[in-house]
Amino acid sequence: MSRPSRGAGRAGRQEDHPTLRRVREAQARGGAQRPPEVLDEAWLREVCLECGADDVGFVSLERPELDDQREDILYAFPHARSLIVFVRRMNREPVRSPLRSLANTEFHEVGGGVTATSHEIARRLEDAGVRALNEPVAFPMEQDRWPKPWTIALKPLAVAAGLGQMGIHRNVIHPRFGSFVLLGAVVVDRTVGGEGRPVDFNPCFECKLCVAACPVGAISPDGDFNFNSCFTHNYREFMGGFGDWVETVVESKSAADYRSRVSDPETVSMWQSLSGGPNYKAANCVAVCPAGEDVIGPFLEDRKEHLTTIVKPLQDKTETLYVVPGTDAEDYAARRFPHKKLKRVNNGLRVPTVRSFLENMVHLFQPGQADGLDATYHFTFTGLEEIEATVEIRDQKIVVRDGHVNEPDLAVRADSQTWVSFLAREKNIVVALLTRRVRVRGPLRLLSAFGRCFPGA
Repeated sequence: MSRPSRGAGRAGRQEDHPTLRRVREAQARGGAQRPPEVLDEAWLREVCLECGADDVGFVSLERPELDDQREDILYAFPHARSLIVFVRRMNREPVRSPLRSLANTEFHEVGGGVTATSHEIARRLEDAGVRALNEPVAFPMEQDRWPKPWTIALKPLAVAAGLGQMGIHRNVIHPRFGSFVLLGAVVVDRTVGGEGRPVDFNPCFECKLCVAACPVGAISPDGDFNFNSCFTHNYREFMGGFGDWVETVVESKSAADYRSRVSDPETVSMWQSLSGGPNYKAANCVAVCPAGEDVIGPFLEDRKEHLTTIVKPLQDKTETLYVVPGTDAEDYAARRFPHKKLKRVNNGLRVPTVRSFLENMVHLFQPGQADGLDATYHFTFTGLEEIEATVEIRDQKIVVRDGHVNEPDLAVRADSQTWVSFLAREKNIVVALLTRRVRVRGPLRLLSAFGRCFPGA
């Protein structure tokens, strides 16, 4: 007599398991109904509002606005088909206060609320049989994926969902709540019966108050944005600034030497960020923004009062501004706010690969340092990364292209690992030139001029 296979025996025992018997019995009785493939928009909106959202929109994963995010979203949640994006509004007056403790407490409180809302939405949907991934509010945590450590870029998603438009301060401005909102998202495995579409106007009316209030000149009157300036100062107690602080601790020869580099208030502030959540050094661009139906009334009634009570206290505040030496921020802050203390730091923005160097060049570029420069650069990288690229700098603008385009004024051929080590200040460019790990064809002055456009990089 043949014996049943061991696998058949296991299958039989599994079918006898109490959980499986109950599920089979429920299925036989009709059980829970599978949710529809297309979720009702009105029902889903009501669920989100009940869970604490102040406004909500829906976007299909197939929308062209998500072309550069789709792969990352599917990596995190392979069942993704649609995204729920919502806003929770902040109380305005704490954010407007020159006391950073008040403003940051509001950011943390509402940020926690966004995480709770996304969690509760996902729980409600899961109970209804819908697979859902809730995105928490946290500074990007996938640091091994630098320079793109986030899972979902929420700002373009919010614009696609019809929750506002980007202002010149690079924040989403909600038509009603203005700039005083934080964003959240939930990814689901269903399509939604109706989708949001971008609003047909921009709530930003370019009053330029954010330009006037930014202490490091990150926002240009013509709409350009200096990422390096904002990142270095505002996010001093986040990723890069924390890394720079740690290196300062390591390099200090004694407690007295450390205190000569870092003041007691700075040490305590870093401790507060580590213990209670990272604190922004400034949110002036949000604080002074009068856009939004619920926000703009007092500004229209008395613009002088708005300037006197909201804008000017932020401008007059005595504070430390963090800048990378040689950047536009250093020049701007010293000229525009001489009463504020400048502290020259390293922002910790170290690119791990040549590809990330090229991708982030537009963010690190300092237009003020490129004044008078008109040149085309050809880069040829060899070794671990074999890449060709063209960089054009003229009229204080930069364009980066794949491959070699047009005739170069300077051609640079470099071993990719050597170039990355040079950017990390681990190797000297002069030594690299002498050992021919980096070779240049053209005037060396153009290489120096190029370097001045990327101080700290």
